[in-house]
Amino acid sequence: MSELFDAIDALVASRSPLPPPAERKRLRQAHGLTLEEVATTLDVRRATVGAWESGRTEPRPPQREPYAHLLKQLARLYPSPTAAEGSTPAATAPPAVAEVAPSAPVVAVAAPVPASPVPAPAATPPSPTAAPRPARGSRRPGAPRAAAASSPASAGSGVYAHGPLLVLDADGEQQVTGYGTGGLLLDVPARSLPALVEWALAEARVGAQKLHASGKDADPLLVLTAAACERYGLPAALSDTERSAGRLPEGHKVIKLLERAGWKLTRRGLGPWARIYRPVTGGRRQCVQLCIPSWNALDDRSWGHAATLEPAELARVLGVYAHRVMTPVGSSAVSGLELMTALNPPTRASEPDQDGKRHSEHRPGSLGTQALDPAPCEAVDGHPVLAHLPRFHIRGPQERLFEEAYDWARDLTDTECMQPHLVGIDVNLAFGAAANGAVVGLDTPPEHVTRPVFDPAVPGSWLVDLSHVDLSRVKVAKQWRDLEGGLLPSPFTPTGEQPEGPAWYATPTVAYAVELGYDVTPVEAWVRPRSGRFLDGWYKRLRDAYVATMADLGVAEKLSPGGFLAAMDGYKGRDPEMGMVVDAVKMTVKGGIGKLQEKARGGGWVPGQAWPALARPTWRPDIRAAVISRARINMHRKMVALAAATGRYPVAVLSDCAVYTADGPSPLDVLPYDQDGKTVPGSFRLGVSPGMVKHEGTQDVLWGVGVLEQLTAEGRVANLARYIKTGEVTARDTGE
Repeated sequence: MSELFDAIDALVASRSPLPPPAERKRLRQAHGLTLEEVATTLDVRRATVGAWESGRTEPRPPQREPYAHLLKQLARLYPSPTAAEGSTPAATAPPAVAEVAPSAPVVAVAAPVPASPVPAPAATPPSPTAAPRPARGSRRPGAPRAAAASSPASAGSGVYAHGPLLVLDADGEQQVTGYGTGGLLLDVPARSLPALVEWALAEARVGAQKLHASGKDADPLLVLTAAACERYGLPAALSDTERSAGRLPEGHKVIKLLERAGWKLTRRGLGPWARIYRPVTGGRRQCVQLCIPSWNALDDRSWGHAATLEPAELARVLGVYAHRVMTPVGSSAVSGLELMTALNPPTRASEPDQDGKRHSEHRPGSLGTQALDPAPCEAVDGHPVLAHLPRFHIRGPQERLFEEAYDWARDLTDTECMQPHLVGIDVNLAFGAAANGAVVGLDTPPEHVTRPVFDPAVPGSWLVDLSHVDLSRVKVAKQWRDLEGGLLPSPFTPTGEQPEGPAWYATPTVAYAVELGYDVTPVEAWVRPRSGRFLDGWYKRLRDAYVATMADLGVAEKLSPGGFLAAMDGYKGRDPEMGMVVDAVKMTVKGGIGKLQEKARGGGWVPGQAWPALARPTWRPDIRAAVISRARINMHRKMVALAAATGRYPVAVLSDCAVYTADGPSPLDVLPYDQDGKTVPGSFRLGVSPGMVKHEGTQDVLWGVGVLEQLTAEGRVANLARYIKTGEVTARDTGE
């Protein structure tokens, strides 16, 4: 008889009640448990626990009863914040089915799940703007979808009520689910890629409002997981040939389906980032953007391991980026470039004519709609304006504008060798800060001038001799100061070496020579009288996105220097997904500036012939040069101010990172701060805002000496700033 009762107990235990999947995840995170810890305890794989929390599968005996017991114990410690007193417990409450119109998709919004509680560093108050972490959908196979009436997503209305994007995933029953922002879930009825595009435009209510009154709305973005790719007839991964081409072959069956349905693909075809469209009819734009992470759409240099995230988590990462920056339309570099146009459109609607009609006209302050040829000195090698040069001609400083970021280092002095530490400090969003306030040429070609009088307010390129500027005697804050000139890099060359004669420079570089107290006499120039601050809005949006996301990670503005350093300690670990957004924003800044001078790609290009990027109004190497010039000059100005006040000189500089020797391991041992939190005016300041600095890394001076000896013996560039963060010297010196 006892065996019978034991069998009954086992039968009951095999159906132990469990809370919804989203609640399971909330309870685990509330107690600070990882998937690995739960999986190890229950003797299952990590992916199995993840499937229980996503609703893909349900636990079975013998793990079901202990798993239910774990959740019951956690529920006592962490009651649901949304459960009202006396209400039905979440584990037994029946789902409420939302009433929807027959043509609308069935919607579900999972309750937001707070991030794991991590003690914030001292003097780091929780960010009031940090959004709660959305949960994975709480749908079990065969269960109905529910809508939480209090959720912001369910309360949304309008043509883009479901947000800017959806991450589509397919289960074993070939049911496709769309994961949106804020925990949104949508049933996707489309059974083919053409039907999916139609559904996205007609029913999904996905997209984003334009960023400028004269701009255009963002197209819906559909992110396809590997399972969703297979559901729609696409390969889960590209073959080697397809990966090399960057797209599927033209004759692929899915491309033929799209063509038969009247859809077109852009020149980049059906690749990791694909744009599917129909020609504009009746003023209506019909276009859908696809992103396929398993085809390497999300480069790990920009997005970390975002491509491996669960669909709901990926929707959160991309959704935050879309809301704060823009709906991504390609790599971070492509998105950075597109953001410039979205915030500063080239055209606007004119005033009504005599018939009451409006027409498209040039919008002042923009780059216009026509691509411009650069000045010969600004053109990259192989550009059509240089077709007259011999094929293997190498242009020197008197023929080519060479404004690039710093890559400079020097030997340590005897005094520096006696100090124990090397401390690296890094400028936040250095190129973004340099773009702020940059005056650049707009929509007219450059004008050639001989024997010009230098004007710092006119953007352009100047041929001038700056070899007479003596860094041992310069003006700092309009006062002459004596410095150890040999311990500072030259501000006029990326290598930090003193120029030897006339060379081409962008306006900010020449203006800095005047600021240091020296006269300049240009020989000739290419100037752009019609100018403006084209990048100000671009900088502001990226700056706000960066600062808001850092606040979500517990690093707020206006912290004390010590409080900022404490807040930065392990900040990405507090919310790895938001850490990915921070990295993506930084790469958007850097990549967007780099895209202004996109070079020819592909084996079929011949020097002297145009390549596709040249057809863009945003192919502007002069703007890139001006921003990089300002970034390098800003760096030098801060180093000069610190040297004049403290006698400290950098031993290495790489782009936006400078390395100093110090008696202690902290940036506070390099940068002097008084009791009021003030430091040297015009020098480096610790903080989260763009242009301020953070701690890049600290190593021993003995480590630095060893690295210098090793790299010098190998004939490699010995720049300690390249390795200060981790201390690891890579086999191949790739730079940044």
